[in-house]
This record gives sequence, C-alpha cells and structure tokens, in this order.
Amino acid sequence: MNSEFLMVNDLPHSQLTIHHSLLTIKSRLAPYTDTPSLDAQVLLAHLTKQPRAWLLAHPEAPLSPPQRQHLEDALQQLEGGLPLPYLLGAWEFFGLTFKVTPAVLIPRPETELLVETALEWLKPSSSPAGKGARLSFERRGEGFHAADVGTGSGCIAISLAVHCPRLHLLATDLSPAALNIARHNAQTHQVSDRITFLETDLLPPNLPPSTFHLICANLPYIPTATLHTLTIYGREPTLALDGGPDGLALIERFLTQAATSLAPGGLMLLEIETTHGESAPTLARQHFPTADIKVKPDLAGHPRLLCIQTSSDAG
Repeated sequence: MNSEFLMVNDLPHSQLTIHHSLLTIKSRLAPYTDTPSLDAQVLLAHLTKQPRAWLLAHPEAPLSPPQRQHLEDALQQLEGGLPLPYLLGAWEFFGLTFKVTPAVLIPRPETELLVETALEWLKPSSSPAGKGARLSFERRGEGFHAADVGTGSGCIAISLAVHCPRLHLLATDLSPAALNIARHNAQTHQVSDRITFLETDLLPPNLPPSTFHLICANLPYIPTATLHTLTIYGREPTLALDGGPDGLALIERFLTQAATSLAPGGLMLLEIETTHGESAPTLARQHFPTADIKVKPDLAGHPRLLCIQTSSDAG
C-alpha cells in the first residue's frame, strides 16, 4: 500500500482535491479489489453527487470538510469488508440501476450474458434451432411467459421486462427480504404490472405442464468447500451462493422441476460455475434427452451459460 496516501484526514487542506482523493482511495482499496481505479471513481462520484466524467474533468476541485469525513468513514467500512455496492445501496446491471442490500447477491457482469441470450431469442425474427420453434407462441398473440428462478434483486427479470414489453414473468425466491428488494426495483423501472413475485423454493408446485416459453435461473452454484475460501463468503448471502458439495445440488433439483414446466420449443438458460462446463450439460441431458443443449462461454472464455432448447411441436 502506498504510504503517501494512508488517511484522508492526514492530507493537508491544500491537497483535498478530486485528484488527490482519487489517488488516496485507489491506494487504500488496492488490497481489496481488482478494480481500484474504477471503484475510486464510483465511490467519489457517489459522495460528491457528481458524475464520474465531471470528476475527471475537474481534478483540482476541492472536497469540503463534510465530504472528507464521509469519504474516510466509507473507506473504513470498505476496508472492514463491506462490498462497495452495499455501501452505495445500488449497482448497475445491463444499463439499469438496481437497489442492492446485503439481502441480495450483487449483480455481476457475467450474468448479462444470460439476459443478452434471452433477448436475442425473444426477437420476433429469431427462429431457435432453425425449426420455427417459436411459431406456436407467436400465433397466440398473448405475449411470452417466462420464469426467473432465484430472482434476488430482480435484475434478470426486470432487465428482460424492460427490453421486451410483451414478456410476462414469474420471479421466485426463497428469501422474503430479497423479494422486497426485487419488488422495489420493479416499481422503479415501471415493470411491476408484468412481473409476479412469489416466495417459493425454485418453481412453485403443481404448475400446469408447459407453462413457460422461457425459464432463466442464476442459482447457487459454488461448491461449499470452494465458497468457504472466497472473499465473498460471509459478505454476500450464503443462501444465494452455496451450491452444495459439488455445486450442482440446486441445479439438479431445479432441472427435475423444470422438465415439465418448459413448453415445447422453449428455452431454458442457467448460469453455471466455470468448472461445470461438462457436468452441467450431462446432468441436463438426463432431464431433457431430446433437447439441444450447449454451453456458452463468458467474455473470459470460461463456460458460463447452460442453454437448453427443447424441440418444437409446431411442426
């Protein structure tokens, strides 16, 4: 750590500028984050109530004494293990801002792959598997029905609803506190009328067959032993992270449920752990033996998204 920038309150008043504050934040956060420069900008923008672009354009602007104290308080919380999104109370996902608290998992960039894939499939010109699988859905003229299982902050369901006005969603979660956050976010983005939030374990029981055209899920998938070695353990909700001994416990139970709930010609998308690139598809084939199953990599090239496309009965 750069000893030149240890404490905000150690800086002389002549150095209480945007420029020196960013250097101080970056230095102190470097041991705790892979993106100290970005985090410094985001934090200071939050505390000064100015856009990041303004900060970079005004490096010599001074910080007021209250801003200086707020910055020191925030840095001490972050150094104590509080994730930055929880301190801010909000985080961006797929171009939208979501309220987040320690009751929900922090939305991550890799999950945007799931939303991108779903929206591409939902385009009217799209024809999954080249077989006109969506034709029977479009003939109904009633929109599409989707499920987001383990919705957390609601970032997946809400992003889909914002970008696809004909989509109606069921968003489920086992945590009442998470559902309260998701409902708030849906109201903020004005999609509450098309999302039903339900407290239940995975999918609700006794669903009619072929209920959903699209099923999305970002379930806990980190093996328990692995989770206990990660810095996020104890900082984000374990309920949303712990996937059991092999990381596939929840996914296997979910696949059993979803096998009858996904409509013919429908699509299911599950985010997976990078070590599950072979085991997750193998598990999926046991429950969807005739489906087209593949795994899409994330931007780093790691297996990330399990895609299950069922065959169509539309002819």
